[in-house]
Amino acid sequence: MPPAHLAGNYAPVTEELTAYDLPVTGRVPDTLNGWYLRNGPNPHDAASGHWFFGDGMIHGVRLDGGRATSYRNRWVRTKTFTDDVPLRDDKGNLDLAAGVANTHVVRHAGRTLALVESSFPHEMHLSGSGPLPSGACDLDTAGPYDFGGKLTTAMTAHPKTCPLTGEMHFFGYGIEAPYLTYHRADANGDLVVSRPVEVPGPTMLHDFNLTAGHVVFMDLPVVFDMELAFAGTMPYRWDDGYGARLGVLRRDDPYGTVRWFDIDPCYVFHPLNAHDDGDRIVVYVMRYPELWRRDQNAVNQRPTLWRWTIDLTTGTVSEEQVDDRAAEFPRVDDRLVGLDAHYGHATAVGTGDDRESGALLRYDLRTGAVVEHDFGPGRFPAEAAFAPADDSPGGAGWLVTYVYDAATDRSDLVILDSADLSAPPVATVHLPGRVPYGFHGSWLADL
Repeated sequence: MPPAHLAGNYAPVTEELTAYDLPVTGRVPDTLNGWYLRNGPNPHDAASGHWFFGDGMIHGVRLDGGRATSYRNRWVRTKTFTDDVPLRDDKGNLDLAAGVANTHVVRHAGRTLALVESSFPHEMHLSGSGPLPSGACDLDTAGPYDFGGKLTTAMTAHPKTCPLTGEMHFFGYGIEAPYLTYHRADANGDLVVSRPVEVPGPTMLHDFNLTAGHVVFMDLPVVFDMELAFAGTMPYRWDDGYGARLGVLRRDDPYGTVRWFDIDPCYVFHPLNAHDDGDRIVVYVMRYPELWRRDQNAVNQRPTLWRWTIDLTTGTVSEEQVDDRAAEFPRVDDRLVGLDAHYGHATAVGTGDDRESGALLRYDLRTGAVVEHDFGPGRFPAEAAFAPADDSPGGAGWLVTYVYDAATDRSDLVILDSADLSAPPVATVHLPGRVPYGFHGSWLADL
């Protein structure tokens, strides 16, 4: 029996496929012109020590003029994939140009980047962002990208682009001091800020928060363990002695002081969003009570939506659970990142014995109401991205996600009306194969 992270729809697919003129049930909205891309681990040798370790594979569907014109899946061809290069050499030196690039895929300043938090981004070729180089195909790997030599740390898989300035904010973390470095690229893609942020030790900083005026780091008690690293499993574990805190940096003073605010111990992979509210910062997160206390291959606690309110005047944080349903992969309309979004959504946690069907949840962040779209028996969605219908941030749009059907062992791309999540799908695009469970993706409208 294979381990759980290599079985069922976690199992990797073995072929790279290209298909055209995909069959559709319903109708693809005419205004959806672009690519839906989603990244995730897909070990090319069908083996890995942990779900997080597999080689990155991007699955993409091209929508154009009311049609699903193509599907393509391609491994991200890092040096680890092509040459079996490890992250560290036999002297322990980190190779930031290696890695598996298996966590996210985003676009900034015209570049499409495949991301993993342990290395440099890898740039991918993609039509719709400009002409492809001669001989290149969609989702071919161009190579590692280091911002013209200016990036000297790994890059988080969760950069955040400010909708007001076009700047991309991100960070890198590692197991050697300085453990955390904050970066900022301007709207043209030039790296203009890089500064260390002092933290006590090598914690796993998977994501962070952005508002119009602040950057908020999450320094939480999941720490690096060298013995686990040598054992070949996830090299991070829970540490009761580390503590938990939030670090606030003013965006108008990027080299200034980071203020730290203590919170109750917990772990957060992914925030939903954050925004400024006068002298307060409101942060929505999917909060785990703890993580990897005993088993690095199991998540024994379920994440739920919480609200942290940081009071910059009193120096305190209030913590409040917003919803009790287990969910992950939270998102908002990307045009509202760092602003006061009315709605957000997430994917209900649980497959197999935990749930007979999968669901997406839509949160009303002002009233607390939650609407659920259940996909039916044996059908399980991945993370959903918001695809706008017009130029009004937070307005009409669609949620786009891959959905696995256990009965057929195939996957579909499903498009839902974000304002009427309980309604049947607007369109279901039938794919030529299976999309394994993965991590994060983006709707990339044609430029």
